[in-house]
Amino acid sequence: MHSLGKQALLLSSHRHLPLLISSTFCSFSRIPLLQCLTASSSLSQTQQAHAHLCKLGLWDQLASRIVTLYARHQRYEDCLCVFVGALSSGVLPDHFALPSAIKSCSALLALSVGRQIHNLVFVNGFDSDSFILSSLIGFYVKCGELQDAHRLFGEMPIRTLVSWSALIAGYARKGRADEAESLLMEMRAAGIEPNVVTWNGLITGHAQSGYFLKAVTVFAEMLSEGFKPDGSSVSCVLPAVGHLDRVLVGKQIHACVMMNGLDWDICVVSALVDMYGKCRCIEDMRAVFDETPHKDVGLCNALVSGFSRNGLVDDALMVFREIESQGLKLNVISWTSMVACCSQNGKDLEALELFREMQNAGVQANSVTIPCLLPACANIAALQHGRAIHCFSLRRLIAYDVYVGSALIDMYAKCGRIADAQSIFDAMPVRNLVSWNAIIGGYGMNGMAKEALQLFQAMLRSRQKPDSITFTCVLSACSQRGLTEEGQRCFESMSREHCILANTEHYACMVSLLGRVGKLDDAYSLILNMPMKPDACVWGALLSSCRVHGDVDLGEIAAEHLFELEPRNAGNYVLLSNIYAAVGRWDKVDKVRDIMKSIGLKKNPGGSWIQINNMVHALLAGDKSHPQMNELIGKLESLDMAMRKAGYLPDTNFVLHDIEEQDKEHILCGHSEKLAVALGLLNTQPGMPLRIIKNLRICGDCHSAIKFISKFERREIFVRDTNRFHRFKDGTCSCGDFW
Repeated sequence: MHSLGKQALLLSSHRHLPLLISSTFCSFSRIPLLQCLTASSSLSQTQQAHAHLCKLGLWDQLASRIVTLYARHQRYEDCLCVFVGALSSGVLPDHFALPSAIKSCSALLALSVGRQIHNLVFVNGFDSDSFILSSLIGFYVKCGELQDAHRLFGEMPIRTLVSWSALIAGYARKGRADEAESLLMEMRAAGIEPNVVTWNGLITGHAQSGYFLKAVTVFAEMLSEGFKPDGSSVSCVLPAVGHLDRVLVGKQIHACVMMNGLDWDICVVSALVDMYGKCRCIEDMRAVFDETPHKDVGLCNALVSGFSRNGLVDDALMVFREIESQGLKLNVISWTSMVACCSQNGKDLEALELFREMQNAGVQANSVTIPCLLPACANIAALQHGRAIHCFSLRRLIAYDVYVGSALIDMYAKCGRIADAQSIFDAMPVRNLVSWNAIIGGYGMNGMAKEALQLFQAMLRSRQKPDSITFTCVLSACSQRGLTEEGQRCFESMSREHCILANTEHYACMVSLLGRVGKLDDAYSLILNMPMKPDACVWGALLSSCRVHGDVDLGEIAAEHLFELEPRNAGNYVLLSNIYAAVGRWDKVDKVRDIMKSIGLKKNPGGSWIQINNMVHALLAGDKSHPQMNELIGKLESLDMAMRKAGYLPDTNFVLHDIEEQDKEHILCGHSEKLAVALGLLNTQPGMPLRIIKNLRICGDCHSAIKFISKFERREIFVRDTNRFHRFKDGTCSCGDFW
């Protein structure tokens, strides 16, 4: 077989290519088609001409033009299909078709096909064509093959500005800043000055590899040398400014945009909106959006993301609905951004409803959407919804994506299904750090600290390097079970063995670990010797431990710091009030309440959520609006009688009000977790497990009551509070009464 034919067959076998076009070729008048196929031909004209050529068997001189036009219209698979068809028919590639085919390989990351085209370049004598060779260098850079790109660059008889720029950008994109700068100096020494494309490649490369300050510095250097930035320059540098949170620099670039007339570029405007959002400049972000006359979906997505990033979920929802009502076609990014906004800001039911609307709108969720949605199921223990999303992921063949899998692990663990979480983990074809952290954290939350520690050791044996989040998960697990020695060893190994400096989260875990086992003085000493200033998490951990052990003096010290750090956090005032109430200091309780009233703070009511028949029910302590409230109270009263007969008495120490004992017992009956349990018992089949989420720490009386109910009703009851997961079964709890 002819060598060209062999290469054509190799090219046609690549997975990215459609079926090889089969056609016969004969001579025919080419004049009308040659006239209609110009550089400005539309995609439809190109497709019509292509079909006509196939029908007539007319090819050789027009194949190159068809290839070029398909590449220009970004129909890369069609471009390569025609290119292969021409080769198989004996048509030699020319200096127009080859760059277009190489461009298509770059876009499709078709490395093996591109290598074969590289061979064609040399076989057919184009090894001195600087334009084609520059295209090949760009192709290798795009595919991440810097060694091949540099080797080819070294073999070029004439190195053009395009080839220099492509290689410089490639090194920058790989995070090899020194080599990129060295190449720039070498290029200038060779007498070739950079242009805007060169600078843009450097800026983009540094920004994409996480060297944000370097990207901004290069942009400033570009301006200082008198180069006028274009839309690409600005669009690439603004995300780096946002990551650095340098709003003053961002405003200077905004002024540069106005001076250079780039405010018409919708990509630039979107980048400005994104930058102001990351810098928390909401008014500036909204002003840029409002002043843009022609808005597209990308700009709207940037605004929604900006609101979401700043916790303004209601504003994000309002803008999203406005866009929807105006008929602008929303894409998967739009829906995913809004789902993520809701799930990250406590609007879990809204996130699930948005996902349903998204499906009804015919927009297919992808491997980014699902990890954004699953936390909403986890937050409210909506196991049935989570399972449905798992099934959806399986049907869409994305369930084994590493990030989807990690989100599924987290969801099942937070719904108390740690065995299901482990099954997902075991079945993952690829595991990354996120996967390991999810499963270790899941075991810790479910009170299985020893299993979490075993998994941590397995992670180290697999040569997966831990990060700071890993140690937060492990230390939290130790804290949940009071494993003081194991936690201390783990804490000390961070810097000694893994070169990870402890942050405030790690210190908060250690304070909690020491405080839970009653070593409050040791916990306080650790805080005083921290290498950084303790934050609210650290002092909050100490205050919570003081509440458990009734330490008024240390509690006052912790609360004083918290009032300074978080003056508007009602929970800190409530904790201190509870410490006073537990020891009968009602005058101090009244004083704390007066302070709260004077600054307009109210205690967050206790709330619990339970999913029954695909519907999530929310119950608040003291709220009697639920339609089954009378039945719930009746069920709790009957259970109370049964518990009293068995020797159980309500622990009124957990009612922190100076009232009569009988009134305290009535208040205990209205705690939200008890109401949720009663609702589940009344509306599910006997023996079915119940899963409940609570927004506060479960009180000791409710903990004792639910232990009794789990045995009396022969039910498995899962309750997730703000501290951990409690699995009640046969009268015992997985926490071992340590929470």
